Amino acid sequence: MKEEKGHSISITTSSWVKGALVIAAAYALYLVHGFLLVIIASVVIASAIEPVAIWARNKNISRLFAVLTVYVSVTVIMVGLFYFLFLPLLGETADFVRTLPTYSESLSSSGSISTFSPSDVARDATSLFSFNELAGHLNSLLDSFSLGFFSSFSFVFGGALSFILIIVLSFYLAVQQDGIAKFLGVIVPYQHEKYAIDLWKRSQKKIGLWMQGQLLLVVIVMVLTYLGLLLIGVPHALLLAVLAGVFELIPLFGPILAAIPAIFIAFAFEGTSMALIVAGLFLVIQQFENHLIYPLVVKKVVGVPPMVSILALVVGGQLAGFLGILISVPLAAVLMEFFSDLEREKIARGAERVGS
Repeated sequence: MKEEKGHSISITTSSWVKGALVIAAAYALYLVHGFLLVIIASVVIASAIEPVAIWARNKNISRLFAVLTVYVSVTVIMVGLFYFLFLPLLGETADFVRTLPTYSESLSSSGSISTFSPSDVARDATSLFSFNELAGHLNSLLDSFSLGFFSSFSFVFGGALSFILIIVLSFYLAVQQDGIAKFLGVIVPYQHEKYAIDLWKRSQKKIGLWMQGQLLLVVIVMVLTYLGLLLIGVPHALLLAVLAGVFELIPLFGPILAAIPAIFIAFAFEGTSMALIVAGLFLVIQQFENHLIYPLVVKKVVGVPPMVSILALVVGGQLAGFLGILISVPLAAVLMEFFSDLEREKIARGAERVGS
């Protein structure tokens, strides 16, 4: 027993037991964290399908038929994107990395701008990184993904067992009427069951709005960038368009970051005139986005704030890889709703104290 300023702190055997139980529970969660990620990912996927199931119910369409249609459609789309977008993109990325030293040589031989020498930057980068080695790793990755759609997605989702479990569990939750609510009712204590279900339903709406806005924005920017670069003849148009779509997720600075590699390649390929044309193209796309696409798409489907989504994606990717990225924004939306509820409860209690 330790006494200090009239206060006593008692450490009993019960305290040691409780501490040991907490540590044991934390260690057990660490051991089964992979399975917990699978369950959370299944709930997220089933929640994404729920609006389609509700629409089908309103149209007197079988829930099983609607869910099966979604799974088949998504599978067809994913297979098409895998073979006709992802694999060509990976191969183009390897070619781009392999030809970076060639771009450096073309910049050094042009000598058109004396005050600014991109060749020095490219040469320094070449000395720091082995582009041929990086291209070799990308080719090895391409060979691994070329084994097939199922093998590739099993690798991305952390193994064939995790991939199959996610599909089976998400289908089971989606095909049941109120499947997610029933699942939450099983795992959440009874006294918190109603609040947990209401919290998830509100978060699900926010997640859906965020996904709609971001997906539409990314697809539109990717298509516009690809068509523009293809028309003016800039190499690696597919890679640069995908980069533009990815950078579009970054608020404010995304379009600027997307334009830098495109302008660099255009300058190395055709010189200053092509670089200026590419810069003008990205400027036009950015203005088109700011004054038309963004007000019509994103501002009307407000969900998760951009900075919160970016931080969630980065943290989720660092902690749990692809599954972490998949569940990061939904979990961030749940936490936002939870903290909003705490803030409202705090304000309500403060008002009650003032009133009394």
